[in-house]
Amino acid sequence: MPAYDIKHHGAVDGVTGSCHELTLADGRSVLIDCGPFQGAEASAEGAGAKRLQIEFPVAQVQALIVTHVHIDHVGRIPYLLAAGFRGPILCSRASAELLPLVLEDALKVGFTLDKALIERVLRLLRGRIKALDYGEWHVVIDADPGLRIRLQPAGHILGSAYVECDVLQVDDRCRILFSGDLGPPDTPLLPDPKPPDDADVVVLESTYGDRRHEDRKHRARRLQAIVEHAFENRGSILIPAFSIGRTQELLYELEGIIHAHGQRRVAAGLSWDDIDIVLDSPLAADFTAGYRRLRACWDEEAKERLEAGRHPLAFEQLLTIDDHATHQRMVDYLARTARPAVVIAASGMCAGGRIVNYLKAMLGDPRHDVLFVGYQAAGTPGRDIQRYGPRGGYVRLDGRRYDIRAAVHTLGGYSAHADQADLIRFIAQMRVEPRQVILVHGDHGAKQALQSELRARFPVTRVMIG
Repeated sequence: MPAYDIKHHGAVDGVTGSCHELTLADGRSVLIDCGPFQGAEASAEGAGAKRLQIEFPVAQVQALIVTHVHIDHVGRIPYLLAAGFRGPILCSRASAELLPLVLEDALKVGFTLDKALIERVLRLLRGRIKALDYGEWHVVIDADPGLRIRLQPAGHILGSAYVECDVLQVDDRCRILFSGDLGPPDTPLLPDPKPPDDADVVVLESTYGDRRHEDRKHRARRLQAIVEHAFENRGSILIPAFSIGRTQELLYELEGIIHAHGQRRVAAGLSWDDIDIVLDSPLAADFTAGYRRLRACWDEEAKERLEAGRHPLAFEQLLTIDDHATHQRMVDYLARTARPAVVIAASGMCAGGRIVNYLKAMLGDPRHDVLFVGYQAAGTPGRDIQRYGPRGGYVRLDGRRYDIRAAVHTLGGYSAHADQADLIRFIAQMRVEPRQVILVHGDHGAKQALQSELRARFPVTRVMIG
């Protein structure tokens, strides 16, 4: 078995800061993802939400492999470049188109407002990106020991992949699989994850390793029911959502509800056809446009909607807000009038972005509702609202206390992450049980629960917590 080492620079004691390093016997290595931390999570090297500099050596790193373009997996790439990384950035073809959009926004928010500097970084980034086809082997290190990788569809967001890494030495091979973030089956717009052939070692995410999701039909019915119930108060529904993935899935599902129930009464004098769906996030709007451009990557169901003349990401009731002045007017208008509307805005964990202005203006009004459809990491405002809101608590936003009188809902079935059953199935689909599974990207309880289930199901496999 070829010699190698795996170091976890993030996503160990939580779900943010994904960054894993696979090192060969001669010291050369590759990174899988390079994301920042959020909330209270931090790395062993001292990186955290307010300390983004790379604090591990990079001279030996031959390539960065990006599993997908969520900010918690790619947000430190500018800092990696600044630390001296000179290798290629390998990713799927869809990720290659979306990655510059993500990092341009990250640079504006957390790095600099200097347009010339941002453009220089983006030119450098585009020159390093190398797009790979799913299912094709790519040689990263052509030597002894050597390394080749293959990307396979992960079903998490458009372009997402898990990474198979073959460590090669003389006539020996060891296959190490990094799951990235895996999606559940039947995710809107996306083909289901492709099952792996085999692997000696699997570095497996465990975000929802302790729970099961609702099925898609049930969650769509619940979404409809929550919206209709909330509108009985004639208020708005605020949905914090990640700009890429979750937002497009929500738009897709809402278009389906409107198509099927357009004349159904939602509130006095209002039907679904009358409800505004407000997308208040320039980045999310850019990604939604990117999703539309990449419709060749959609699943068959979504393509059938297009062929039927429907527009699942650009329907009539969708109102997109670009500039800040219009955003502020919308916040003031909805807070003042409580007109029924569905507002989708970033960030998904309420740690920044335009959703914060809506929350400041509307959390204290019981006519409004907040709906969480994604994971809320410990130490983020989203987790505090989710935890304390139903008990009449409060949350601090930008250092100020805000009482929570709005109703708070959680619809877990819309997570873009695989649940416990999906993660177990991912391992079970291999022809031979892996020798080892290393659990990362999850809270301690989630990792422990998944470890217990995997050990019971696969007694030959050594299941470790990273």
